[in-house]
Amino acid sequence: MDIKQLRYFIAIAEEKNLTAAAARLHMTQPPLSMQLKQLENELGVKLFERSGKSMELTDKGTVLYTRALNVVNSIEEIKNEIQETEEGKKGVLSVGINTLSLSGFSDFIQSFHKRYPLVSLKIVQNDSYYLAEMVKTRAIEIAFVRLPLEHRGFTYQHINNEPFYFVTNKETYAISLEEISQIPLIIPSTEGLGIYNTILEAFTKQNLQLNHIGECSDMKLLMELVKGGMGSTIIPESVLDVYGIDSLYTIPMSNENMTSSIGVIWLENHYVSAHAKNLMNLIMEYKRIL
Repeated sequence: MDIKQLRYFIAIAEEKNLTAAAARLHMTQPPLSMQLKQLENELGVKLFERSGKSMELTDKGTVLYTRALNVVNSIEEIKNEIQETEEGKKGVLSVGINTLSLSGFSDFIQSFHKRYPLVSLKIVQNDSYYLAEMVKTRAIEIAFVRLPLEHRGFTYQHINNEPFYFVTNKETYAISLEEISQIPLIIPSTEGLGIYNTILEAFTKQNLQLNHIGECSDMKLLMELVKGGMGSTIIPESVLDVYGIDSLYTIPMSNENMTSSIGVIWLENHYVSAHAKNLMNLIMEYKRIL
């Protein structure tokens, strides 16, 4: 078993189809099939269950996939560290951004691209939990997430705090948590994640029950649901900046001591590329100016 076979295996596992995997690897299907057969023979196990043209990992295949990702990514990490030149001016940077958005992120990326035009960017958007898992498997190098988040195994740098806003489709000028507790709410996150925990904690501290009718991590859809009257919501300021709708009423919750913390995480005790450091420094410079 060698690194080339592991790369082939990963492509098949992710594409779930030999033809698609061969196209991804820029090779023909017969030699790819032969490599897979040799790998299965060497290990003495079946790595895939085949259903027509679709291929699903067996339990043994799942174990190998996890291990293979770690091996391949570790090798890429070593190569990048050794070959990195010109202080991060060339190469690839894989970065995750929370679904709830980091305000001005597109501006940061464009500024980064102007400074480092030879750095290719891979940007993934998802919930903080899934981004953290991607950092753990090294599918991405760094991720901008909403805190608090389980920090075990990660190093993180706080970027800033931002206030929350109550958003509704009914004309409202001032409102307390006690009044909000009587209103159906759609939470802009899922249980166990930073935003959800922050909102729940604010109500719990005042011994109030959260009138929770749903959760929605798609912010565009969430705002449409609020506009349609399904319920109201509580969101961080940056979400309002990106997804706000003029016809909705927004009230700052400055008296409730509610803030959302934004930070960047990377894998603890692992090499951080110059590209990642350059992006983080650019964002921190910008935040210090504000």
